[in-house]
Amino acid sequence: MDTVKRPRYASYAGAGCPVEASLELFSGKGKGMILYHLLEGTLRFNELKRRVGNMTQRMLTKQLRELESFELIHREIYPEIPPKVEYSLTETGRTLEPILLALKDWGEQHALPKLLK
Repeated sequence: MDTVKRPRYASYAGAGCPVEASLELFSGKGKGMILYHLLEGTLRFNELKRRVGNMTQRMLTKQLRELESFELIHREIYPEIPPKVEYSLTETGRTLEPILLALKDWGEQHALPKLLK
């Protein structure tokens, strides 16, 4: 079973396509929250699950795998019992910090007031 989504478009060659391609990498249920919480540092799976809130374990796993496939996060597995898995931002993922913080600020000013009406 393929758990990583496929690109929405066959080509991203148009003028606005880099925007769409960028959004595609971190669009999806909870991906923005996952990336935002990983700005604080390395987190284990259950800590991420607590922080993102209303998301099933299966959905969180799917989103983490997609973010890992896009090389935005790193998964470190420790050979212990029970297994210990930690997630952190990659160097590329870390470059999203100013974008994520700007989206947070924009969301507080513009999105939340509209959604909470």
